[in-house]
Amino acid sequence: MKHDFWYIAILTAILLAVAPGSAFSESGSVKSDVGKMPTDVPLLPAGTGQGDKMSGQVLTDKLSNAVGTEYVIGAEDVLDITVWRNVDLSRQVQVRPDGRISMPIIRDVVAVGKTPTKLAEEMTNKLKEYVQNPVVAVTLKEVNSSNIFLLGEVAHPGKYPLKSRTTLLQGITMAGGFKETAARNQIVIFRFTETAPGMKRFTASYDDIVLRSGISDNFELKPGDTLVVPSESMVVFPGR
Repeated sequence: MKHDFWYIAILTAILLAVAPGSAFSESGSVKSDVGKMPTDVPLLPAGTGQGDKMSGQVLTDKLSNAVGTEYVIGAEDVLDITVWRNVDLSRQVQVRPDGRISMPIIRDVVAVGKTPTKLAEEMTNKLKEYVQNPVVAVTLKEVNSSNIFLLGEVAHPGKYPLKSRTTLLQGITMAGGFKETAARNQIVIFRFTETAPGMKRFTASYDDIVLRSGISDNFELKPGDTLVVPSESMVVFPGR
């Protein structure tokens, strides 16, 4: 009987050690994972008002910042408006020439001049009058408002979309580079400025940028910039 007692006790200890929810660590000790939850999984249940709000906020943070918080919406840009858990209020819209977009319930909304995050906040506030705990996310589907214009002695003059940070030399590359007749050291850039209303004129030299210490002349282009590469026959040099 005494041997049977110790046999049962040892067997019970073994069964408890290997029970579901426990695992042996590499050192041989028993490590229990019962009751643990991954730290990156939201604990709020789906379907509750607070859970929906938090999940929607995560969506807003991810989508509204997809283009960058500083991007300013312009006319003809295409926006993807997502209202959390409300397909009927979600739309893909193009910003009209008057700077507005049309949405269900809240009708016309001014979009031009605002960042995606700011527009999402304003639309969320407007929808609160009609929808409980609305969460709006705004993403930029197409950039059509940010353009630069390349004229003169480049292979393919015209209007080009400015979809990312672009330098002067990159802009000329977009237009196929210089023609043989280009006065590449007499590049002229025209730019509208807000601080001093009107147009400002810059000049740049390809040789200075590439061969000399004029790297600062390879500046970043801004929406609306117009680059003109004159022909050598148009340039009048002193002494001629």
